[in-house]
Amino acid sequence: ESDTELMALGQAGSLDEALKAASTGLIRWLEQDYGLTLSEAENAFAKAVALHNALSSRDVSLILEEKRQVIRKSGLLEYYPAQSNLGGVGGLENLKRWLSDRTSAFSEQARKFGLPEPKGVLLLGVQGCGKSLCAKAVSTLWQLPLLRFDMGRMFSGLVGSSEENMRRAIAVAESVAPAILWIDEVDKAFAGAASGAAGDGGTAARVFGTFLIWLSEKRSPVFVVATANDISHLPPELLRKGRLDEIFFVDLPNLLERGQVLRVHLAKRGRNPDDFDVDALANAAADFSGAELEEAINSALYEAFHAGVEVNTAHMEQAIRSTVPLARTMAEQIRRLRDWAGGRARRASS
Repeated sequence: ESDTELMALGQAGSLDEALKAASTGLIRWLEQDYGLTLSEAENAFAKAVALHNALSSRDVSLILEEKRQVIRKSGLLEYYPAQSNLGGVGGLENLKRWLSDRTSAFSEQARKFGLPEPKGVLLLGVQGCGKSLCAKAVSTLWQLPLLRFDMGRMFSGLVGSSEENMRRAIAVAESVAPAILWIDEVDKAFAGAASGAAGDGGTAARVFGTFLIWLSEKRSPVFVVATANDISHLPPELLRKGRLDEIFFVDLPNLLERGQVLRVHLAKRGRNPDDFDVDALANAAADFSGAELEEAINSALYEAFHAGVEVNTAHMEQAIRSTVPLARTMAEQIRRLRDWAGGRARRASS
């Protein structure tokens, strides 16, 4: 419908005539589904006419770019272009399957089938194991815009402005729905909520309350992906069913997953994984996180480049031996995290 109307606008000849010919349905489509006001839609039309002397379906990408600008101008959310995919995430098969099963969850067919729109997921686990990368990959998998929610931008020194910033950020996210709202390290974002008025006059608690109410009552298709490292800072209200669909525990990669991660990062750097003894490297890198495996590859590349030779398995083995993984440095904290997750969260890996 909207494509037909755009084609009709393109035949109107001039910008004034095109804008005059715009139907109420098209304007409503732009305002409600794509987060553009009438003024912003007119600007998008004007830019399209200036570039192509007409309006057609090829200008949809230009209108989407205007939507990105609206998000940027809000100053509260950050738009992330879809660049990662689940194929670039090693391991985490249970989480990948869960996300893949919901690829069409925002479609009209899903509504007719009786499915509610998914609300969100909490990814809890060890640092550097791919939680943030998964959040970015969901955007590509579901073909939805990814909005990064920075809690630091919410707080302001003026009384009541922090709560208003939270409401504005929620309104911007809903205006571009369906979308994915990514809250990185939510445990740090809401760490002050549990202390009440002890340190900030209760601002953090009120902001957190506004966010919780929205999670429970939201009707717009905004899927929340929250990541966390420290469960001791997570308010219990956030963990109950109904606000988020599921809690996944992302542990250190096992032997098979370490091999997958190594292959992914070697391929990213233009190397054929079959030229390396990946199994031996995966065995040597016990207790390594995905980020530490990536850094070991980078270190090996630096060594090989300095020596003027091609990187090989020996370079990588040396880089692995010289690295002390976080799992050993913070063994007690990781053990505590695993103990908490047992029976309380689904495992992201098989």
